[in-house]
Amino acid sequence: MSTWPEDDVILFDGVCIFCSRWVRFVAKRDKTGRFRFTPIQSDYGTRLARTFGIDPDDPDTNAVVHGGVVFMKSDAALTVLSQLPRWGWVRVLFAVPKPLRDAAYGLVARNRYRIFGKYDACFVPDADLRARVIE
Repeated sequence: MSTWPEDDVILFDGVCIFCSRWVRFVAKRDKTGRFRFTPIQSDYGTRLARTFGIDPDDPDTNAVVHGGVVFMKSDAALTVLSQLPRWGWVRVLFAVPKPLRDAAYGLVARNRYRIFGKYDACFVPDADLRARVIE
């Protein structure tokens, strides 16, 4: 696992409709504003992606920095969800073997554009969410 100096930052594919909905889902439930977001297409997001070994031109995962540690794939999703109010129960899913969780994650990740679609450009958040985006 890699480390990063800024905490509670979610790296996501900003042209992926599914990924952008994930960001809105988290932001809506994260009432304290703990998490911040950065699209992989931004300068900051590209730097993060490269640091973590993610190809910014063909990302196959989102990532989250939490507690100074970088989590990817199913670990990233479960880590984020487990920090949200009323979602702590998802911690039990960490008991599922990581190869199985990551296989399911990878299936969705590889097909996300075909299933959910893709924006022509990075999605533009509303004003409330905009304050939590790092570019």
